[in-house]
Amino acid sequence: MDIYYKDESCCQESPPVHTGEMAKQQKVAFSAVAEHGGAYGPFNTDKTLVFNKVITNIGDAYSNATGIFAAPVAGIYYFTFSYHAGGDHWSRLTLCKDGESIVSSSDHEASGDSADNGGNAAVLQLKEGDQVYVILGNDTHVWAGDAQTSFTGFLISPM
Repeated sequence: MDIYYKDESCCQESPPVHTGEMAKQQKVAFSAVAEHGGAYGPFNTDKTLVFNKVITNIGDAYSNATGIFAAPVAGIYYFTFSYHAGGDHWSRLTLCKDGESIVSSSDHEASGDSADNGGNAAVLQLKEGDQVYVILGNDTHVWAGDAQTSFTGFLISPM
């Protein structure tokens, strides 16, 4: 798409300020929630949390079978997760990229603590095929019901 401007002195279209076809941008965005019937965990090992109920999955880069987002194009992406959990166990979620911990959110068990909420977010530079997912830490839990634990991501800009 060319963008033209009017030259005030002669009121004729001047040559384009920006020439060429707009770069074809692949649209990539997803949002999903964990729906596993309520209390989910604790487990005796770290576990990829599968956000199995998809709200949006433009570009089909998120798998609700595995819980893994695979970047379809290189670019700058934004990811966020949030959770709700009962206060009777630890809660710890970690956003990971290809096996590397990026950001976490956690809450410890406390007497008289009936519920916990948390989350975190990150902007990541990804290569095509990089994988991003959320890990539920061993011996921790979340509430996986009522659309209260979620994972969202989208492409900010292709590279």
